[in-house]
Amino acid sequence: MAYQHTIHQHVYRFEDLKDLLAKASPLRSGDVLAGIASATYEERVAAQITLADVPLKDFLNNAIIPYETDEITRLIIDSHDILAFEPIAHLTVGEFRDWLLGDDIDTVTLQNLKWGLTPEMVAAVSKLMRNQDLIAVAQKCEVVTKFRNTIGLKGHFSTRLQPNHPTDDPKGIAASMIDGLLYGSGDAVIGINPAMDSPSGVNTLLKLIDTLRQQFDIPTQSCVLSHITTTLELINSGAPVDLCFQSIAGTQLANSSFGINLDLIAEAYDATLSLNRGTIGNNVMYFETGQGSALSANAHHGVDQQTCEARAYAMARKFNPLLVNTVVGFIGPEYLYDGKQIIRAALEDHFCGKLLGLPMGVDVCYTNHAEADQDDMDNLLTLLGVAGCNFVMGIPGSDDIMLNYQSTSFHDALYLRKVLGLRPVPEFEQWLMRQGITDNVGRLTHSQAMGKLMDHLF
Repeated sequence: MAYQHTIHQHVYRFEDLKDLLAKASPLRSGDVLAGIASATYEERVAAQITLADVPLKDFLNNAIIPYETDEITRLIIDSHDILAFEPIAHLTVGEFRDWLLGDDIDTVTLQNLKWGLTPEMVAAVSKLMRNQDLIAVAQKCEVVTKFRNTIGLKGHFSTRLQPNHPTDDPKGIAASMIDGLLYGSGDAVIGINPAMDSPSGVNTLLKLIDTLRQQFDIPTQSCVLSHITTTLELINSGAPVDLCFQSIAGTQLANSSFGINLDLIAEAYDATLSLNRGTIGNNVMYFETGQGSALSANAHHGVDQQTCEARAYAMARKFNPLLVNTVVGFIGPEYLYDGKQIIRAALEDHFCGKLLGLPMGVDVCYTNHAEADQDDMDNLLTLLGVAGCNFVMGIPGSDDIMLNYQSTSFHDALYLRKVLGLRPVPEFEQWLMRQGITDNVGRLTHSQAMGKLMDHLF
């Protein structure tokens, strides 16, 4: 089905819904690289005006990637709940934006809506929104998950303690873990990106985190972000696996480039559940995504990178994850050129994920060859805190010495908690006070705790 709109006697034509979504997307370098972006600002406005008049029902009848050739499309269509969709079934994309911003649309309403939405619907409405709209609607959402603590409650803000090391040296990793814990980081997860994906090396790191957790009875969870096949092997060998991690994308072809599919994720999900390591909940999956991954794998099928990203969230929510985060600026300026594009993409991803019912975090990050700096990240971190983001990364000095990119530090999380009046998750906050790391109003008092941690690990 073709679409068109006229501005100043110039007729802009859009071949189909896929083309319209791409042309309506705010400018980003990845879509330009793919040759699918609007050629001019005026064309983008024409596309957005046209998209605003598209009925939401059209997304159920016009798959942007064919049902027959893509398992993510099949998952999206087959899992759609027509009864949950009914309250908004009569709306256009533009009317849906206005509906979401209405004062009477609250947290419970949005929670009940999530299975009635498709990723393409939420991607479409996000393209019509200003940044403040994305923040205002996301702030209404509350997505709570549990394993050994309760993540996502309003008024709380978590961090993934990310103690990466370029050679996976246990002492170096342990030093970063101590540093993070003493700054109140790690309530979302203590998660290591291994430099090497060998089962024996990953097992060593899992045991390192698990020993520390048990020694100090830390109410958090661990994860070594190895490939899902490595994690499955470790589960079968009895390793202390809390969470199963995998990077995912929004098309079957892109996921194939990662060496995964839905059946493999389902197998790993069942295997991780069978361990029964959670104490208060059974959300056991951790997924990472990021705009541009499908394009970088030449697996985007002509779909814009933000819509591809939203489609990945359909895959994530099938498996009830504890954590999902978009690593927003990690791939580089070929996909998100500068701070402005990174900030916009992060707010879109957070909004789309939350609306689809996911426990969204954001790796507020950039590579050193992007036109971005730490001031851009400060701005984005603050905006995400206002928007109700579940968690961000906590990295020593905000500089990941293994992955070689810039993210957020332990101090950044403390800043956000202080200026917005946010707290760590309840169970972890109580632990911080018991250990003498913080007082009962969240101020750091960690001198007495440092000796205990240092003595144990060194």
